[in-house]
Amino acid sequence: MYSNGKKYSLKIRGNLLELNFPCVMGILNITPDSFYKQSRILDVHSAMERCSTMLDEGATIIDLGAASTRPGSLYPGAEEEFNRLAAVFPELRKSFPDTIFSIDTWNAEVANKMLHLGADIINDISAGELDPAIVEVVAQHHVPYIAMHMRGTPENMQQLTQYTDVVAEINTFFVEKIRELRVAGIYDIIVDPGFGFSKTLEQNFALLKNLDLFMLHEVPILVGLSRKSMISKAIGCNSDEALSGTIAANTIALMNGASILRVHDVKAATDAIAVFRKMT
Repeated sequence: MYSNGKKYSLKIRGNLLELNFPCVMGILNITPDSFYKQSRILDVHSAMERCSTMLDEGATIIDLGAASTRPGSLYPGAEEEFNRLAAVFPELRKSFPDTIFSIDTWNAEVANKMLHLGADIINDISAGELDPAIVEVVAQHHVPYIAMHMRGTPENMQQLTQYTDVVAEINTFFVEKIRELRVAGIYDIIVDPGFGFSKTLEQNFALLKNLDLFMLHEVPILVGLSRKSMISKAIGCNSDEALSGTIAANTIALMNGASILRVHDVKAATDAIAVFRKMT
């Protein structure tokens, strides 16, 4: 295992975000049913407090989601997803004008509306597979795009875990996806292997062990391991008790090339990065 040594930059509304070392994306769930109960935010006041805390703890990006993507979850619909986001985001944008906000959505209509409201990045769990129109939306707005690997939908993804070689097959997926995105005019691309999405426990850890192989795409790698079932199952606990396991997994990810850690617990992740940087 080793440091990636790569330096990337993303164009965000006329400015460059320099990823000279790994950074943290803090999770802000505007949902009643996200898998980790402590992350659920249902009103503007709570969203403001949570966002402020994560920024104080060192988050570089705040990721807003309004539709749970836990295994077996059902999509609430574009109207409900947007209404949840619109209930809190304008005030967040106004109160934190310099903060980079990403929107966790696969729906093109929701993405378009949120980008018009001032969002900076689109984080798509399906990499355009669930709603291909999102690619054109992102291209038109000239914003960075996070393309995550997943098969099927959150409702049925855990029935779609048949791979001959999970690392090789997802790498092939990204080769083709990045080519497609660049042809469409999207150049600021981040890849996410999709831990916990259409993967078994063993496949998740194979991806973590071989994360450095995704560096061949020469784009930032985002890792979302925070309190997921792969951690809970590995150490025999529930999500409330999975922080120490998350820190361990995130540290492995950093050593294997991760550029962005998407987490619930920002301070723990920024501390892990600080320790990691002493080795680079």
